[in-house]
Amino acid sequence: MVRAFCPGRVNLIGDHTDYNAGLALPMAVDLGTTVVFEPDDGLRIVLRSAGEPDLADVDVHVPLDRDQLECIEPPWARLVAAMVAVARPDTAGRGSVVTTLPVGAGLASSAALEVALALAFGFEAEPRVMARSCQRAEEAATGVPTGLMDQLVATAAVAGSALLLDFTDLSWTPVPVPADAEVVVVHSGERRTLARSGYAARRAECEAAARGLGPLGALGPDAFLGLPDPLLRRRVRHVVTECDRVRWCAAALRDGDVAEAGRLMTASHRSLRDDFEVSTPGLDALVGRLVATPGVHGARLTGAGFGGCVVALAHPGAVDPAAFTTPAWRVRPSAGATVTHGTSRPD
Repeated sequence: MVRAFCPGRVNLIGDHTDYNAGLALPMAVDLGTTVVFEPDDGLRIVLRSAGEPDLADVDVHVPLDRDQLECIEPPWARLVAAMVAVARPDTAGRGSVVTTLPVGAGLASSAALEVALALAFGFEAEPRVMARSCQRAEEAATGVPTGLMDQLVATAAVAGSALLLDFTDLSWTPVPVPADAEVVVVHSGERRTLARSGYAARRAECEAAARGLGPLGALGPDAFLGLPDPLLRRRVRHVVTECDRVRWCAAALRDGDVAEAGRLMTASHRSLRDDFEVSTPGLDALVGRLVATPGVHGARLTGAGFGGCVVALAHPGAVDPAAFTTPAWRVRPSAGATVTHGTSRPD
């Protein structure tokens, strides 16, 4: 029997920068997904999920083919099948999936499932290889281009620290989160899926700008000024200024300047709202409420936007999760994914 756990992720600052060869500052959290898997000598992998009514029942030799994957039912089994195709487990088997992560909240529930499945199926690799393999599986299962942030954090995270990720070379540097900083995540009540959001459109807009300018994350502060298209100019301005905010925020946390880190997070939200246009009225209202709360240093949407969650950096105890009508959590910077081997069968 194999038990694999993978944490979720909250991004303190740096969204829509990963696929633009930029910078981000996420951290793994103490919410996550557990996969328990018992190998057998059959030909199929059968998993049940506490959050899904139907089983995922997949041929152990399923190919990584988009056309075949999109015919698999129920929909959550498509990601299971894609991970089977990538991980190529030595045997079939049965198992279970349990998660404490909200789905569609921007806390990397898909990546947590991917990495936990990979480890449960016996696929082990250094973080960059694991991230690329899971990315390939998710894109095949969903048809949506995705970044590498979530999978990298899931495998490389360090307890007590955020990770300063550089997507030019997929390198990372741990940044300790000060003890007098509390990270609170609040759900907006708006569930989002990348396939139904404007994520692919935003990515295509960035790619269009990059064809003339080069990787957006490496551009200087005035590079966007000459763009004739005002929409592309706003998109590039967000990426360029966001990468600067990530640098400054990481430096502020290292110096213990939680107030400055929070100010930069709020500035990031304004950029995501106005220049990248991925916020919603619900997210904006939630950020406004948090920023107006005594003891909150800053807040922003976290993840791709179009719904999901807001993250706040606050003085310990300043935000009461019970005060919200939507789910809210105090989260801690946690270590990456783990796998253990035992002898008992899954529940």
